[in-house]
Amino acid sequence: MQRAMRLLERVAEHEYGAPAKQLARETGLALPTAYHLLRTLVHEGYLRREKGLFFLGEAAERLSSREAQQKRRSRVVDALARWRDAIGVPVYYAMYRDGEIEVMCVSDTQGTPAVEEWADFRETAHAHAIGQCLLSQLDEEARRDHLDRYPVRPVTPYTVRDGNALMKRLERMHRMTPVVERQEYALGTVCAAIPITVGTTAATMAISLPLQQADRLLPAAQRLQDEVGRLFGSLAISISI
Repeated sequence: MQRAMRLLERVAEHEYGAPAKQLARETGLALPTAYHLLRTLVHEGYLRREKGLFFLGEAAERLSSREAQQKRRSRVVDALARWRDAIGVPVYYAMYRDGEIEVMCVSDTQGTPAVEEWADFRETAHAHAIGQCLLSQLDEEARRDHLDRYPVRPVTPYTVRDGNALMKRLERMHRMTPVVERQEYALGTVCAAIPITVGTTAATMAISLPLQQADRLLPAAQRLQDEVGRLFGSLAISISI
């Protein structure tokens, strides 16, 4: 296994491919052993051979892609945990993909618990800050398509009353202003979400607090927005984690 990995690593270093003899020499393997391992790796799809040269195959590229994705996810998780501890609130990261609300990551603690998803987040975008923030980043056609599939309905006594009222609210939202929601999704809870547009993908970071701490909501949201602005470039948060 280790010898095969050494061969894969060497092949990855040669953008234009490398012959078996060169790979054997670079890895310190006997030529017959290198030939045997290379044939096996080609058979398994980790390498491909063209005109006597070896290149990374689809299986190796998939592994590389998954590893990179895991590293990016780990960086996002670490960042959310730092913000959670620094601001003292649960932090959420969500995206709008393929017509659906997807909460990608939540960072909370026993002392600062996240909001319980008691009503499906995907079906109640109109009622929570995450959903409203994501819908506000869509064009009117995409918003109406979403609301046709998931009509506005009461979740709490404070939920927006109908689709027209929600559309008007979304139109009034300013591009980089936090979206605030008070007890529209969960009684006793207030939430704020900040928009993050990545290319054509709508994304958001959000926080929640108990109603009795509502005065902390906007300052905490502003601090989160500042933190995200500073670290956004290095987080590679645009990928689907």
